[in-house]
Amino acid sequence: MNRRHFIKTSAFASSFLMTPKILKPLSNINLELSDKRLVVIQLSGGNDGLNTFVPYQNDLYYKARPKIALKNNGIIQLDNQTAMNAMMQSLHKWFENGQMAILNEVGYPNMDHSHFRSMEIWQTASKSNEYIDHGWLGRWIDLQKCSYSAIEIDDSLSLAVKGKSKTALAFTDIRRIKATLNQSNFKNLDTHEQEHEAALPNYLYQTLNEIENSTNYIYEKSKIYSNTYVYPNSGFAKQLKTIADLILSGVETKVFYVTLSGFDTHTNEMARHNKIMQLYSEAVNAFLENLKQNNKLNETLVMTFSEFGRRVEENAAQGTDHGTAGNVWFLGGQLKKAGVLNDAPNLEKLDNGDLIYKEDFRNIYATLLDNWLNTKSEKILGQQFKNLNFI
Repeated sequence: MNRRHFIKTSAFASSFLMTPKILKPLSNINLELSDKRLVVIQLSGGNDGLNTFVPYQNDLYYKARPKIALKNNGIIQLDNQTAMNAMMQSLHKWFENGQMAILNEVGYPNMDHSHFRSMEIWQTASKSNEYIDHGWLGRWIDLQKCSYSAIEIDDSLSLAVKGKSKTALAFTDIRRIKATLNQSNFKNLDTHEQEHEAALPNYLYQTLNEIENSTNYIYEKSKIYSNTYVYPNSGFAKQLKTIADLILSGVETKVFYVTLSGFDTHTNEMARHNKIMQLYSEAVNAFLENLKQNNKLNETLVMTFSEFGRRVEENAAQGTDHGTAGNVWFLGGQLKKAGVLNDAPNLEKLDNGDLIYKEDFRNIYATLLDNWLNTKSEKILGQQFKNLNFI
């Protein structure tokens, strides 16, 4: 592997390609960050909110879903309207302790049923008829001193964390990036190749120095703390453990982003959705317990969202098709408001079989920016949105 190939293919390297000039080495940067950290979990595929937080007292729910409705031992009652999917039982104690908040029927005007377009709207905080090529967290990163203020635990970057001038860093294993940088053939710059490829900007080669500085910094920091907490055996749990490792090692990062796929449950939903919700819940519970044991829970807020919910009625394949409004929930030690923050979904008044959204998702972003990330939300979102004041 030569330098040009690494720059073009590495997700870690691509984090820097939008930066038109060289940044100072990270070891010399004072990020001036508070202790608060935001962990964003994206559920890709369209999570079925009605089988996540169940309107168990509503007969219309059971009428619309004769085969896949959750009842009896399939739910855990939360209040007089809402129950939790029993596969999420590992998270129930956080609800009981006032460390979980749930918002129902979250969406936006003129919701889109396309996975790609709806996720793009959520990630950019755009209007449904507006197209933006940078994310809401990316615009927040632009205001920070360096892109190291956010990390995505993945092999590629989400639009949400791509800014106009900076982006988050993306990697799954910092040791792999370190090993690649240490390869002898990578260390030797192919000057002949550089001279004959005028189309490749020189700053990409200069940026490589910053990549090396960043890698060395994160790699050295990651060795400070040996995290022995045992997580479930899943790829998603491993991603969350990587975030915990970085937090406990003292890496000065405020935002972490991670994705869990598998929520497009058009067929055989009950088995598939229950399985993935159990996987999600057990991994998140381990993450929260890990932070709690190390006195880091109070400074951490976890937000979980999906690009849309599912339709109210089940389909002929005992699944659900693409819907509109869904739920967003939060876990953390410093919630001002906990529990179910609004009414259960209205199943009587639908829009062509879909839920009608009650809460604009950008109200959530405004609340996170203003109250947690200490940034004026209007700078990021382009206009003022309602502060929900749950944190």
